[in-house]
Amino acid sequence: MSSTGTGDMKPTLSYEEGWPILQEQAINRLILLVEGDTSNQFSSEDYMRCYTTVYNMCDNNPAGPEAHKLYLQYKKTMEDYVSSKVVPSIRGKKDDILLHGLVKRWNNHKVMTRWLIRFFHYLDRYLVPRRKLPSLQETSCFAFYELAYGEMNDGVTDAVISLIDRERQGEKIDQALVKNVLDIYVEMGGDSMKYYAKDFEESMLKDTAVFYSKKASDWMASKSYEDYMLKVEECLKEEEGRVQSYLRYSKQKLLEVLEYELLTVHASKIEEKKQINLAAA
Repeated sequence: MSSTGTGDMKPTLSYEEGWPILQEQAINRLILLVEGDTSNQFSSEDYMRCYTTVYNMCDNNPAGPEAHKLYLQYKKTMEDYVSSKVVPSIRGKKDDILLHGLVKRWNNHKVMTRWLIRFFHYLDRYLVPRRKLPSLQETSCFAFYELAYGEMNDGVTDAVISLIDRERQGEKIDQALVKNVLDIYVEMGGDSMKYYAKDFEESMLKDTAVFYSKKASDWMASKSYEDYMLKVEECLKEEEGRVQSYLRYSKQKLLEVLEYELLTVHASKIEEKKQINLAAA
């Protein structure tokens, strides 16, 4: 350890001294753990050793250059992990296989993040608020979003929408898988809707409108007033079921799309059918 030469200040571990310790005792072991090697679990002593290493590297100046260097290295660690482990494991996959792979990798990423935040918590307490930096959690989520999810965004969205359409056609699907994928959008955004709305909801609502526009036109041409209204009621009930199962973030917008495509667009024709029905009664 080096000293600042000021008697009332605690000794500080330099970045050059401390980072190799964290790399070996925390990061390398953690990567093995999240990749499936559970033979070397962290003990409470291991945790305290890593936390103390970070503390000793920052305590003389919690928002100083050494602490900031450590923050940048944390960010690089997350980016390197995503680039070297996460992306290759799901690149090239499609449909359900892609979605299952994404869910597994996101769960692993959350474990990685949770442990590293514990080790580097001192940065979140002092450096992050003083320098107005993204939190360690935000930094980790953004690395996953930019480097892993960003590469396969279109494939993920298409796969989820395809499953929803297949269910609308009467096929049984893995609703839990869809829910888990949609939760990732929200969790990546720090429990905000920014990624969910931009990367999924907009496309899903457009697809929903196209799907029910065609259905409404077909039913309007072939069904009586009573049968058409029964179909509308059936569709609303089914979509409310999907809201309960996995589309809860889009409840209001989804039902508005249905009502527009099934009722508002065809309001005049529905009224005509209703009058014909009344006249024939």
